[in-house]
Amino acid sequence: MARTDTVAQRESTAANRQVEPLTEIERKILDFMVQYLRANTYQPSIREIGERFGIKSTKTVSEHLQALAEKGFLERDPSRSRGVKILGVDLGADTVSIPCFAELPEEGVRDARPEMHVSIDRALGGENGGFFVRAASGDLAVLGVAPGDYVLVSPVAVDEVEDGNIVVARVGGDSVFHRFSRNGKGLHLEALKPGGETTIVEDAKGLRLIGRVTGLYRRMDNAASLSLTPH
Repeated sequence: MARTDTVAQRESTAANRQVEPLTEIERKILDFMVQYLRANTYQPSIREIGERFGIKSTKTVSEHLQALAEKGFLERDPSRSRGVKILGVDLGADTVSIPCFAELPEEGVRDARPEMHVSIDRALGGENGGFFVRAASGDLAVLGVAPGDYVLVSPVAVDEVEDGNIVVARVGGDSVFHRFSRNGKGLHLEALKPGGETTIVEDAKGLRLIGRVTGLYRRMDNAASLSLTPH
């Protein structure tokens, strides 16, 4: 079962308190610290953070860490070089942190800015490169997916996709949900939005496949309509 981690919960609390969202450099520093901790089991030093982002002043790095602490993402012990504790990050080997987007990212997951993260068990489809996206009205209504539901999209190669799978593919200038099938003329991408057309891709190498829909997360309480602060 997907479960929001404490980072997402703190973003929710921050939204209610009207705390400023993370800046781009704050988000990058936090992501770097999480990845460093996963790889080394201890935090990077202030100097190492500065070297990673080309910040020569340790005071400037310290100010970024203090901002993260004030926004509820860190606890700090200024007396120690590595005296930082990341709050609410699950480092378990059996889980993976999945970014969640308000809409399908157009420029790729790595370059897009998620609104929160969700930690899920790898056995439930949690894969590196996967992401959740909030369904918009009509996106997947034919499948019973309601606006606001989070759909899990996992990376997949074209030859791994089976007929009938729901995929996200870039057609023209937009990334759209499609039902995938094959026949003698090539690959068929049936748009799932009402009034959408079927696109035929004759050469599989020309298909810009973003991923395959592998799961669904739905809130069943009043918090389902909560607007989260971007992260």
